[in-house]
Amino acid sequence: MTENKTEDRRYLARAIALSREHMNNGAGGPFGAVIVRDGRILGEGWNRVTSAKDPTAHAEVVAIRRACEAVGDFSLQGATLYTSCEPCPMCLASAYWARVSRIVYANTREDAAAIGFDDSLIYDEIAKPIPERLIPMDHEPSLEARAVFDAWMEKPDKIAY
Repeated sequence: MTENKTEDRRYLARAIALSREHMNNGAGGPFGAVIVRDGRILGEGWNRVTSAKDPTAHAEVVAIRRACEAVGDFSLQGATLYTSCEPCPMCLASAYWARVSRIVYANTREDAAAIGFDDSLIYDEIAKPIPERLIPMDHEPSLEARAVFDAWMEKPDKIAY
């Protein structure tokens, strides 16, 4: 076994342990995540949806928030996200926005669906044209909204991301 596989298993085991511990403590669903860069854990998270009354408090999002705070940056380039389950669409998008370099997961989205955490509706909805989605979306163009975007483009001290 390569050193990388040994590390992968160790950090994945930590994510799984977090999922069990916090599920048993009533924090939320059976999900845990760890973000690691250069052999150092930057952030850990577990599902807190029901305990925090926050539908965005998925394990991966919590771990990303904590890791970014710990490093003082919105970019986690070079980091690996270890998660007890394949990330849902929100968590996957968050990993992309955070510039996570790699994801290692245990259970699949099909495994999650089998226990009541089915994300297939969201995956299906994202692929649909806007007018066909279940949640109606109305485009209301605004000159002021466009002006804000134009001001961003001209802003000399912006931090691009």
